[in-house]
Amino acid sequence: MESSSKGLLTQVTQFWNLLDDLAESNPESYEKFIQQQLKEGKQLCAAPEPQLCLQTRILKPKEKVLFINLCQWKRIPAPQSSTHPVPLSVGRPEDMSEASDVYTVIDVAYNPDVLQAAEKDQVKKDQLIRMAMKCIEEQFQFTLSHFYSITKFRIKGSIQRMKQNLMGMQADPTDLREKMRKGEVSSKTRCLIEEISSTEIQVEMKEPAYELKIVADQNEKPLEIEIKVELPGINSVSLCELSVSEDDLLIEVSEKYRLHLNLPESVDTEMTTAKFIKEKATLIITMPLV
Repeated sequence: MESSSKGLLTQVTQFWNLLDDLAESNPESYEKFIQQQLKEGKQLCAAPEPQLCLQTRILKPKEKVLFINLCQWKRIPAPQSSTHPVPLSVGRPEDMSEASDVYTVIDVAYNPDVLQAAEKDQVKKDQLIRMAMKCIEEQFQFTLSHFYSITKFRIKGSIQRMKQNLMGMQADPTDLREKMRKGEVSSKTRCLIEEISSTEIQVEMKEPAYELKIVADQNEKPLEIEIKVELPGINSVSLCELSVSEDDLLIEVSEKYRLHLNLPESVDTEMTTAKFIKEKATLIITMPLV
């Protein structure tokens, strides 16, 4: 132990001597090095920040409402390229109650650049959400509903709770980067999932036939939007993936169909319902207006 400590002390002394030499021989490079170290240190100490919150359901082992807080965190490395895995960190599930409602909250963090790029692309955003849901299923042995909606609020629960959850679970940053580089997943606080890249061969998805109408009351006041989507060859709602925000809707079905619509009115995502009529292979989505 003593020889190990002496060896470490020697390495530290050598490191500081090198910095002293660099400061004398090349002050500009020394200044850049110090600034870079300060920048990296600031990033590693930065706390996660909320980006958006989505609502879905845990189906197994026990059915329950689930809120997933997607957060941006500078401590999470960005993927090296579009063909490399996307690192993310997943906090532990926390059961909460609000009046008579009982639900679960899970915090998930991505690198800020990853989330910001997805904000401009609905398909990328959906991919990140699906990756987070898949990671949660694999990590906690949950079965989640395919359906989700993006809530009006950015975070469920307090920001302080979220920060304590994620930062308390985080492993050593150096160890994290090394394992990300090797493509390993050895900690329950992390999950590594391949992102679909533009260079991969993708199945061409058709836009299905659909009908959109606004349902009004007797006074012709608009109440809800109803969309009927025809899905020939589909015989189960489990093959349908639906995501709804206040102003748009995305449906993807078993790598056969894809429909993205901008909605004519703002809708209540929490009250949106969907049902599948097997005999007609038709999906009906009902979205009450805000």
